[in-house]
Amino acid sequence: MKGKLIIFSAPSGSGKSTLINYLLSKHLNLGFSISATSRPPRGKEKNGTEYFFLSPDEFKQRIANNEFLEYQEVYPNRFYGTLKTQVEKQLEKGQNILFDVDVIGGCNIKKFYGKQALSLFIQPPSIEKLRQRLEGRGTDTPEIIEDRIAKAKYELEFASKFDKIIINDDLKTAEAEVQKAVETFLGFSINS
Repeated sequence: MKGKLIIFSAPSGSGKSTLINYLLSKHLNLGFSISATSRPPRGKEKNGTEYFFLSPDEFKQRIANNEFLEYQEVYPNRFYGTLKTQVEKQLEKGQNILFDVDVIGGCNIKKFYGKQALSLFIQPPSIEKLRQRLEGRGTDTPEIIEDRIAKAKYELEFASKFDKIIINDDLKTAEAEVQKAVETFLGFSINS
């Protein structure tokens, strides 16, 4: 049976990675999509395992050939994206694929796959709570925090384009909501 797609998007600091890691611990036959990038491999990264490593010119050619579900140029000539062929290979094997993408990428993947994809938007309870979380991390300068807050306000405008909005105010509640939404979508019986 062909796999399905679960798309996660959220402003930075919303707890998306925490919720994805929780979901991965639930044995739901989930695997990550392997993205492509134009950056060189780091450390022991292998082509086709962590990423598909392409030169900037190769990446641009594949963009021109419409080979990506979504892509983004993060810095000049530093691209990241999701190849349609890779997703199809994973789906044909019956894998359910997790995507951790920005809101534009999430909307593009959902548009392409329709009902075969579940799109989840992880939302902070408020901008002020988000600010507190980002400041509490202690990893960013005040300028970077302000940039993240501005970007979060923009990203929140896309929430209604997703199948389900999960407000991550209480982690246990958000984990239960994510698990229930994904299990229902995949047709698993709910044990919780």
